[in-house]
Amino acid sequence: DGETSCSSWDSDDEYQKFIQKMNPPRVVIDNTSCKNATVVHVDSANKYGILLEVVQVLTELQLIVKKAYISSDGGWFMDVFNVTDQNGQKIMDESVLDEIVKYIHKCLGADSCFLPSRRRSVGVEPSSDYTLIELTGTDRPGLLSEVSAVLTNLECNVVNAEVWTHNKRAAAVMQVTDRKTGLAISDTQRLARIKERLSYVFKGSNRSQDTKTTVTMGITHTERRLHQMMLEDRDYERYDKDRTNVNPTPVVSVVNWLDKDYSVVNIRCKDRPKLLFDTVCTLTDMQYVVFHGSVDSEGPEAYQEYYIRHIDGSPVNSEAERQRVIQCLEAAIERRVSEGLKLELSTGDRVGLLSDVTRIFRENGLTVTRAEVSTRGDKAVNTFYVRDAAGSSAVDLKTLEAIRQEIGQTVLQVKGHPDHRKSPPQESPSRFLFSSLFRPRSLYSLGLIRS
Repeated sequence: DGETSCSSWDSDDEYQKFIQKMNPPRVVIDNTSCKNATVVHVDSANKYGILLEVVQVLTELQLIVKKAYISSDGGWFMDVFNVTDQNGQKIMDESVLDEIVKYIHKCLGADSCFLPSRRRSVGVEPSSDYTLIELTGTDRPGLLSEVSAVLTNLECNVVNAEVWTHNKRAAAVMQVTDRKTGLAISDTQRLARIKERLSYVFKGSNRSQDTKTTVTMGITHTERRLHQMMLEDRDYERYDKDRTNVNPTPVVSVVNWLDKDYSVVNIRCKDRPKLLFDTVCTLTDMQYVVFHGSVDSEGPEAYQEYYIRHIDGSPVNSEAERQRVIQCLEAAIERRVSEGLKLELSTGDRVGLLSDVTRIFRENGLTVTRAEVSTRGDKAVNTFYVRDAAGSSAVDLKTLEAIRQEIGQTVLQVKGHPDHRKSPPQESPSRFLFSSLFRPRSLYSLGLIRS
């Protein structure tokens, strides 16, 4: 049955590619009908997951969706998006508009590798550039520091990484390379050793909680994958007291429109970047199809309304499933909200940098709630969201200054702290990060590696 099913979905993909070739996507840019936004019309042959594809493309282009009108009831997909740049302005540069059209065509065209299969929501293809590591498990203070220390000890360099925490669960997608070659790690025994050590760290002292570690050579859309991982890890399950840290709480409702066999999802919450991407990701991962919808986020609050059915054609068919849809959407909204104080690090890249910086955070009582780690050429550009030992984002100013003194005043910048004052530049950031005094502690003394 499994082989028959796979063959069926493969046939569906080939049929969809044929339809795409016969009816290529049409993208029209309108800069006249709306005074404060650029209007993007996207028409295409309908297929499973196409709404997520379009929203993901707009997100990758760093466009902010102010309004959207969605219609895909039948064989055709027709969407209208009112978008702005990151500064809230219309896109007036003709060359940029042309690039937007070309990129959407490239990502939605029949020859793109973006075409999703229902049996595989994330494609993983071989890559010689880096090794992909995926981790899920119970969150705890210092977890990122411990993981980074182990990778450094195993002679792995973290090139890019993103870490999310929500409802006492943690998920990470990390791209690492071999310290010596700068390429992906291909030795199977070494990959197995990396997986074993990371699994040991992620389990910690709590053996009752499920953990999952995957090490492979592949590529993936990081944020898309993190949503899937946290949904699979059931981070949406919690007690009511777990919601006390979420402010303001999103309002989500699901009702059935029996005359039309739709379920209607309404969402009202504080607006923020990538909100539309997060909610559409979750509905798609739960195997719901959006047939109609509207989005309005021109004010401080965002309003979203979706008319959905399950992939099998049914609306939400039980009270338990209705509650699950609500909880999953709330979790998707909250994963980027409970972040903490923002710290930005920019310096020359080197092996072990992430391990050293997160160790300093841990030694000063800070917990990383979310992290974005990237390498641009020979430069590391990292963003950390941190909380203190009490779980507050109002980190003591003396603690922040002590951390900046150790890492380097010009290397680590604090964003959004109400009492923070800019400190004068120090002699040189390299004095701190690259001096012989800045050594990682023994992994044995930290209890991260078994003898």
